Amino acid sequence: MGLCVITGGNRGIGLELARQLAARGNQLAVVCRQASPGLEELGAETIEGIDVSDAGCMNTLRERIGERRIDLLINNAGVLRRDRLGQIDDAGVDDIVLQFRVNSIGPLLVTQALLPRLETGAKIGIVSSRMGSVADNTSGGYYGYRMSKAAANMVGASLAQDLAERGVAVAVLHPGYVRTEMTGGQGDVNAEQAAAGLLARLDELTMETSGGFWHANGEALSW
Repeated sequence: MGLCVITGGNRGIGLELARQLAARGNQLAVVCRQASPGLEELGAETIEGIDVSDAGCMNTLRERIGERRIDLLINNAGVLRRDRLGQIDDAGVDDIVLQFRVNSIGPLLVTQALLPRLETGAKIGIVSSRMGSVADNTSGGYYGYRMSKAAANMVGASLAQDLAERGVAVAVLHPGYVRTEMTGGQGDVNAEQAAAGLLARLDELTMETSGGFWHANGEALSW
């Protein structure tokens, strides 16, 4: 069995994904800017100092992975900033750019960097959000987050096309409204439930379903 790589695996959903994969006996490489006590306790291989939005970090990431084959890549790293119409100033623009860099450009850079290690049968998950769905937007607001997640969805759709010849399947995934630090502890499900749903969707992912957008509960989502 090849390697499972998770970005943003030091807390929240990412850390829970790492826990559940470790419990399955998977070989892990958890990528983050800085390890957390929870991640250190897990004892998985940790690749620290990686900012997924920084192209300069990708050589380091590639070197740390080395020649190992990757069976599963989960692009989970993300940021959320709250903004409202009429209150977006220069700092707000910086926050919007940050969200694009991490939430949308990050998965693209990481996947590109690790492309040589992704072979036939490998799977890629992009943890996006239902808030990136144009059709599902009935409440507005959260401009930067919504735009960046819509862009992440497009990254996933394009990767599915470009990697089809390699036999690499791609899923764009919404974890649900999860009680984590990012959401201020608010949400409908906990990280354990969300991670289990995300892994179930990746387990059932095939080349025939590659490029789809799903809720962790299995519901197909509108773009």
